Amino acid sequence: MASKPYGLFCPTSKACEVLNPRWTIQILGELWGGSTRFNEIKRGLPGISPTLLANRLKEMQENGLIDRLEDPATGNINYLRTDRAAELDEILQGLARWAQRHIEADIALEDRDADVLMWTLQRRIIVDELPQRRVVMRFNFSDATSPASTYWLISKPREPIELCASDPGFDVDLYIETAVEVMAGIYLGRLTLDREIEEGRFFMSGEARLIKTIKRWLKISIYADTDGIAIAEI
Repeated sequence: MASKPYGLFCPTSKACEVLNPRWTIQILGELWGGSTRFNEIKRGLPGISPTLLANRLKEMQENGLIDRLEDPATGNINYLRTDRAAELDEILQGLARWAQRHIEADIALEDRDADVLMWTLQRRIIVDELPQRRVVMRFNFSDATSPASTYWLISKPREPIELCASDPGFDVDLYIETAVEVMAGIYLGRLTLDREIEEGRFFMSGEARLIKTIKRWLKISIYADTDGIAIAEI
């Protein structure tokens, strides 16, 4: 266990001793989102050092939260949540909805790391709702604090969405110009796409079909429909 026990005869405190070490819940979130490899988890959590991530994964394995599976043929290592960790889903989802209602929008949207945002959006593209050919979408963010401010998402039938921070050299089908704050707000349900388009804070150009169907192929957060959500005012 990474932190000193509270020394209390309290089940909640005992749970916190396992879940409180910094990044533990965020790692579980990355695994829930589909990441299984070390570098995938690190990409989704840029604030954690490789050493600390390795230590946390080891602790979480010891606490029965994850399994470490090594492919003897390739040497590849995958991390998977255990049933014990999956039991936390309802609790963590409730915590997320509490935050959507009670954490002010300016705090919820204060981060400007476009890399983290695009890593999230990459996994929210519904490929079946896109034209069944190569589709290239270019996102440019005016307020990004990450090293890159322009990203490309490339969709191909029956292949995972590819995320690039440098120009892949393909013709672009859809251009999106906005701010990280706006894109994150739309994703989280703190802002509405229609309003941001109307106010000129979210601009699209390119293939008309992609523009018209964006609400079908871009799946927003499962917490965007939280009752009583704290709406952002930009």
